[in-house]
Order: sequence, then C-alpha cells, then structure tokens
Amino acid sequence: MAKERIYPVGVQTFSDIIEEGMIYVDKTALIYNMAKKYKYVFLSRPRRFGKSLLSSTLHSYFEGREELFKGLAIETLEKEWTEYPVLHFDLSTFKNCDLSLFPEKFDMQLRRFEKQFGIEDMRKSAGNRLTQLIEQAESMTGRKVVIIIDEYDAPLLDVLHDETKLEAVRTIMQEFYAPIKANSSHIHFAFITGITKFSQLSIFSTINNLTNISMDPEFSTICGITKDELDTVLKEDIALLASKNHVSYKRMRELLRENYDGYHFSREGEDIFNPYSLMRSFAAGFIDNYWYASGTSTYLIHQMQHFHTDVTTLDDMFAFSSSFDRPTEKMSDALPLLYQSGYLTIKKYDPLSNGYYLGIPNKEVRAGLMENLLPIYSGKSDSQSLGFAALFYRDLLTGNIDQAMEQMKAYFASIPYPEGGKSVLENMQKSEYYYETILYIVLSMMNVATYTQVKSCRGRADAVMFAPTAIFVFEIKINKPAQEALEQIDEKGYMIPYSADERKIYKIGISFSTQTRTVEDWEFEEVK
Repeated sequence: MAKERIYPVGVQTFSDIIEEGMIYVDKTALIYNMAKKYKYVFLSRPRRFGKSLLSSTLHSYFEGREELFKGLAIETLEKEWTEYPVLHFDLSTFKNCDLSLFPEKFDMQLRRFEKQFGIEDMRKSAGNRLTQLIEQAESMTGRKVVIIIDEYDAPLLDVLHDETKLEAVRTIMQEFYAPIKANSSHIHFAFITGITKFSQLSIFSTINNLTNISMDPEFSTICGITKDELDTVLKEDIALLASKNHVSYKRMRELLRENYDGYHFSREGEDIFNPYSLMRSFAAGFIDNYWYASGTSTYLIHQMQHFHTDVTTLDDMFAFSSSFDRPTEKMSDALPLLYQSGYLTIKKYDPLSNGYYLGIPNKEVRAGLMENLLPIYSGKSDSQSLGFAALFYRDLLTGNIDQAMEQMKAYFASIPYPEGGKSVLENMQKSEYYYETILYIVLSMMNVATYTQVKSCRGRADAVMFAPTAIFVFEIKINKPAQEALEQIDEKGYMIPYSADERKIYKIGISFSTQTRTVEDWEFEEVK
C-alpha cells in the first residue's frame, strides 16, 4: 500500500515537517551555500512563499540537529555540524498591533531566550535586552550567536500610509535592530526576511555589509517550487490531483502552471511556482485561488488608487530594478509594492538596456487582483461584478455578441454615482480610458489574455481579447456612432496582425453615452 502523502499546509516548522513525514522540497544545498558565503543576509519574498520555513530550517541547521537532515543534500556537504546559540524572532506577531502593545510583544519575544540563557536582571529597552542576550549566549556556549529575524517589516506594513505612525514605529524598530551591527564580533550569522524593503531602518542604513540576495540568481529558487522540483519530488502528487479531477496528468500539469507558476526573482532565474497554493491544491484535491484568498492587501489597492496606477499596463511594464527593488516608503508609484508583494514579477531581462519587463505572474494573481479592482471603478460589489463578467464572457465565446452587449449595457447603467456626485462621474466617463479599463478588468477576471492600446501598422486598437477559440478586437467611442468605431478598425488595420490566426475573429465597435452613462449602441462583424 502506498504511503500517505502529508502536505505541510499551515506548518512552517522544519522539525515538525521532517519528524511527521510531511512533504519537503529540499533547499538545503542552497542554504549551505548561503550560510558559508555570507554573514549578514536579507531576503525579500511575497507572503506565504516559504520565508518562515526557510528561517526554521536555518534554525535547525545552526543548532546542529544533524538527525533532521538525513537524506537531504546538506547531509553530505556539512562535515562539522557545530551547535550555535540561535536567537530566532518572528515579528509576524506585530501585525495589526497598536503601538502601545509593542513593549509587550518585544517582551514575549525576548523573555524565552533570557530564560534559556539564565538572564534574570533584564535591561530596560528591547535593543539593550538583545545586546545582553547576544553577550550572555556567547559567554555561556563559547560560540558566536546566530540571529534570525523573520518578517522584520511586519510592524511597519500596517502604518505605511501614516507618516507620523511610521516614523514612531521605525524609531522603535531601529533601536531593536541596532545591536545586530554593534555586536558584529559576537555574531556568526544573521538572516533577515521580509516582504518589503525599508531604507531608513538601521537594518539597511547601519549594517553596511548586509547582503541582499533577493535578486541574486544563485539563490533565486531558495523559496518556492521550481519546474524540476515539481516534476520530480511532486510528480506523484500531480498524478493524484489529476486522478481526483478526472483529467490527464499532462492537463493537470498545465493547469498548475497556468494558475501557480510564473514567478521570477532574478534576471536569470528559473520559473517558480507558488508553494502555498501548490500544497493547498494537493491537500484539498482541487485548484483554487488559495494564495490570494489567504490575505488580500487592502493597502496595496489603496496605493494603486493613490498613485492612479494604470492597471491595463501591468502585463507589459518595462522598468529598471531601481524602480521596483526600492524602499517602499520612498516610492513615487505603486510599482515597488506590486513587485515586492508578488502581484508583479520579472518576465524578461533586457541585457542591452539592463532593464526588466514585469507582468502579473499567473491566473490566480490576475483573477484575485482584478476582482478587487473592479468595484473601485464600477462601484459595484464583488459578486455583482463577477456575475456580469462571467455572463459577458460566456456570451462572447458562444458568438452571442448582441446578448453580451446587452449585459454590458445593463451593467454600466447600474453603476452608481461615486462619492463627489455627478461631476466626478462625468469627468471619469468622458475618457475612453475609463471604459477600456473596466473592459480590461472584466475580461482579466475571466483569466483570458486581454490587452489595451494594441499597436497595429497604422494605429492602436482600444482592446484585443485572445480567447481559446476566437479573437475579439474592440474599439470604443464616446458620444459617437458605433459604426464609426467599426470603420476605424478597418481603416487603421487593427485586424491585420491576426489574419493568419486559425481562430474566429470578431470586430466590435461600442458607443458610450455620457448622458445615459452606459452603452448607447454597438456594431460587430465576424471576419472569419
């Protein structure tokens, strides 16, 4: 009888995973190389991407727990298995925490180590207590200290929007982190993880030898699951999932790629699958939007609004690393937050310009992000917007264009006036961009490739949708006949790039009225 496959869903402690026989994808060769190569290391990765498990694995390694690493790559690499005193802090407990509770949170983190190393006469501030711990741990064991700080930025993420609170939290955290630099001679190794990068903390401003490996090709796969790991370590799990869903192995492998693959963390990095969503899908027996459902970033959505982010450009964004791998408190647009939080990723590196093309990683992220953006533009609830999107897409695919446009007309007609009254809405709806954006978001929610302002030989189509069986070219007009939009598609040659495609091709002209606030008229033709 085959051994039961146990998935580490919600389990982030390395020793628990190994001792309970759970699935573990071996990252220990990378861990060994990192620990031997650097002394101070910082790693940024999106939430639920394996940072805590990596921190826990390092903890067990530096404690010299050789028995946990039997059969793993590091077993043959490490010859000494020295036991170091490890101070491991998990700052995720500071999330959604009032500033007045910080002393209590620090006390909980520090007290267990003070008890372990026999400290009774504790100093007052968190930073001084950490210094005391480092000194005492080395004195008691005769070995330098290993410091692991997981989710260092958790206390700051909740107050990014409030400069006064951010400064207060930054000052408190700076005092706590300062001993890491001041006690360098007593520290063997320090590892710090987070989602975002803050510049004005001592962690970045005074630890001048801190190595940021977040975009280092050598360690780009230290978190997440590679294609090779999926096809070897998790091959059996793909087969089990395929069987449960009555599809072929090949089809299930493709579904996993479409939904959870697509992350790249360096210019030469391999494709990375989201580990949380993979394990959740294997455990549950079906594919779903597990990562996005586990925690929507309302702050991200607010920042996208604040910086007037053009959501239609997210799939083909060119930028230099200094634009997206930069401190979030200094950002002049939402790009650093989108990238560091995992909503955008590297798609391609251009060696000539030393720039990067960024895009949305996969279907799961796209559907979740668009689902949260549409109500902002439409003022409609998630359920109403999703219902419209599904029916609109269904009618397009079945060739029922008139019914699809009736769906769109009803949807736009039901959009309420936004805060600020009629003048605000009128200003929004005078622009074709407003309608292009809603059309783009609606179709993106259905996980279908959609692009706006698509170049042709003589102009730009407002939107083009690439469905499995058909291509739809849209042109939008405001207070002008739909026939004029249809004629422009022909005059500007918007259809020419797709003439050799085997799929059906539709051209659709849509006229919106600022008076009725909805679709006034439409015309369409099936080209082939």
